[in-house]
Amino acid sequence: MAESNALPRPATWATAPNRRIVVGPDTLVYRALGPENGVPLVLLTHLGATLDEWDPRFVDALARDRRIVALDLPGAGGSTGRVPDTVAAMARAAEGFVASLGLTQVDLLGFSLGGFVAQQLALDAPGLVRRVVLAGTGPAGGTGIDRPTGGAYVYWDMVRAAIARTDAKEFLFFPRTPPGKTAAKAYLARLRERVMDRDAPIRLPPFHRQITTIRGWGRAEPQDLSAIGAPTLIANGDHDRMVPTALSHDMHARIPDSTLIIYPGAGHGGDFQHGDEFVDAVRTHLDTNS
Repeated sequence: MAESNALPRPATWATAPNRRIVVGPDTLVYRALGPENGVPLVLLTHLGATLDEWDPRFVDALARDRRIVALDLPGAGGSTGRVPDTVAAMARAAEGFVASLGLTQVDLLGFSLGGFVAQQLALDAPGLVRRVVLAGTGPAGGTGIDRPTGGAYVYWDMVRAAIARTDAKEFLFFPRTPPGKTAAKAYLARLRERVMDRDAPIRLPPFHRQITTIRGWGRAEPQDLSAIGAPTLIANGDHDRMVPTALSHDMHARIPDSTLIIYPGAGHGGDFQHGDEFVDAVRTHLDTNS
């Protein structure tokens, strides 16, 4: 069923209600805000994330003049179903979601795992995808994505976070420098601003399945990224422990109409430490008509 346009758009990410839509055998949870004009921007998020991991300041800034739609793919957060075991299956689920909303063209912003999905969707459905933003992510077969220590980083930092009584993202996404620690605390505080209708946290079995899917992407044959025709903005920090920063350079070299931004002194994606700059870059990229 398509989303009803009669519902008023919420003003902020902190007040956007959780909505549900049936996509095939699953019921997916999503949030939407911003005006109806222009091409909607679909947000695809990272390993272990739910809707509540999106930075409210980032989403609100982008939603000033465009429609923003963020979803939980099957098995994540409040969505039903099983986490797909391949990125290609995740992309099909995202495409089905877009179709169920009645949308015929979208922009994509994929962060980390979501960036894998965005690449795949841009390859599989070029007529659907107008522009792409890839943050803190890498290509299929990218060196280091399937490294044996990849999961160990996640699990070890989860233990460190439990000991420190904080969120693992403080260790995974931000360098342990004074500016990085300050940015991490500010980011985590913003995530707690939403108190109403919070998303369900991801459970451990789906989290483990996402890690398996990520390793499969890292071990896959490289794709022909020159087939991505959508103009693409690639962004990362220069100190990404999750997805090696070198892979951002690799994608830039292989995606014809792409722009690369590497934020100094920043971790995974760089968008959490350099939020204002990243918002400006995304807005400029999406507003360019060429």
